[in-house]
Amino acid sequence: MRLALVGYGRMGQTIAALAAARGHEIALVVDEAENPGGAALAPARLDGIEAALEFTTPASAPTNLVRLAEAGVPTVCGTTGWEADLARVAGAIRERRGALVHAANFSVGVHLFLRTARDLARRVTTHPEFDAFIVEEHHRNKLDAPSGTALTLQAAVTRADPSRRFPITSVRAGSIPGNHTLTYDGPYESLTLAHVARSRDGFAAGALLAAEWLPGRSGVFTFEDVLFGEDR
Repeated sequence: MRLALVGYGRMGQTIAALAAARGHEIALVVDEAENPGGAALAPARLDGIEAALEFTTPASAPTNLVRLAEAGVPTVCGTTGWEADLARVAGAIRERRGALVHAANFSVGVHLFLRTARDLARRVTTHPEFDAFIVEEHHRNKLDAPSGTALTLQAAVTRADPSRRFPITSVRAGSIPGNHTLTYDGPYESLTLAHVARSRDGFAAGALLAAEWLPGRSGVFTFEDVLFGEDR
């Protein structure tokens, strides 16, 4: 596939490094500095691009996604913190019969972790003696806190167990790619479910998997649709 990278920070660079090994060509790189208001995402420049991967900032992502939809480019978006604009962006994509996969996290392991956490939450509903909490840890330069993955986890376990609170603690330090833990602490024992990312490669591989899945589809999807389909 001929791919465009919109945003060339750490994730964009990791995706570029993995793309060739999967048989893809990075045909266009759009750095955020050259793209104020989505100006660099002109249809002529995107001609021949089969999919774009957008990893920028919460302020830039909504405009970028609309511009990509206007150019007819299916897009994978891993930017977090722009959820308040999702309805507007989704409307623009559906109007143009475009395609978008968006997710707070493109790690296959994280999504298996989320499904396991949801199942665990259902099973703990009958044990009120346990208090629950979430801790998420990321590198010092991550812009949003709590992380999108932590908020997704909180929403999933709250739906499974509405009677219990799941407060989130965020840590921003060092070069941590991303750690998430769900803990149930009781008077006699503690139960912890965790996902620990060893590098950004897992996120990049998942984003490329989503880009490979997109051609021929229209609509707004999540990474769960890519991984689990109707079994989500």
